[in-house]
Amino acid sequence: MNQHKSTLMLVDGMALLFRAFYATAVSGQYMINSKGIPTNGIHGFIKHMFTAVSRFKPTHLAVCWDMGSKTFRTELYPDYKGNRGEPPVELIPQFDLAKEVVESFNIPNIGLEGFEADDCIGTIAKKMKEHVHVFILTGDQDILQLLDERISVIMLKKGFGNYQVHTPQSFYEEKGIFPSQLIDLKALMGDASDNYPGVRGIGEKTALKLLQQFEHIDGIISNLNKLTNSQKTKIEQDMDMLYLYRKLAEIKCDVPVSCSLEESLLIIEKEKAMKKLMDLELRSINRLLPMEEKFIS
Repeated sequence: MNQHKSTLMLVDGMALLFRAFYATAVSGQYMINSKGIPTNGIHGFIKHMFTAVSRFKPTHLAVCWDMGSKTFRTELYPDYKGNRGEPPVELIPQFDLAKEVVESFNIPNIGLEGFEADDCIGTIAKKMKEHVHVFILTGDQDILQLLDERISVIMLKKGFGNYQVHTPQSFYEEKGIFPSQLIDLKALMGDASDNYPGVRGIGEKTALKLLQQFEHIDGIISNLNKLTNSQKTKIEQDMDMLYLYRKLAEIKCDVPVSCSLEESLLIIEKEKAMKKLMDLELRSINRLLPMEEKFIS
């Protein structure tokens, strides 16, 4: 196989599963099978994944997962993501089942306790971009910090098959900063969904302006005398926390996980995949799987 033509798609499993679950849960359509197991999240997850596969045609695929809510970030900052409630009872059995379905497609499941899926994605993307172009499929904006010439991000939009593909160029055109500066941007303005406040009184507009002028947090702090009195006061008040917020925002790219091209080659064994789908009573989904030539019969 010509490696230059190969592409690896890294899928943010939780992002797809949650999106799929809540899209139908809102109307109470949990697709409960004859064993009493809800399958709406798994159904939508598979649909999202293979709709993207048919559109972007990766040769290699792997799925990364969060492995519980306790990570090195919650150790650094106990309130990290502390605003998120327990997952709905109908979703809980679908976490493991989604991984079983992925395994039945011969696609690697990757995750490590103490780290988030993003950290696994970042680590593998940085390693594998030396060999293939990497596409990351997610709904999570944080991943955009990983963008470079060999890493693109496919952002899920509403519905199925709607995407915004981000490159370093498109990110710069939209924000006026480079992807790596997103870490400093989040530290300054905070992140409500991850439950840390950033610098009180500094919003995105001011944060972007400061980063365009001074590049990063160190640059801003070295030039406090050039800021307005109001900006200077705000940053000085939260300076102790600013570096902590930056640590929370930064995706770790040196996590002890790996995924080879050999392991992630996308070849589905039809019998194995169909057995799992039939077992879960997800019969209609088989037409979404990659075309017959990708199957080993």
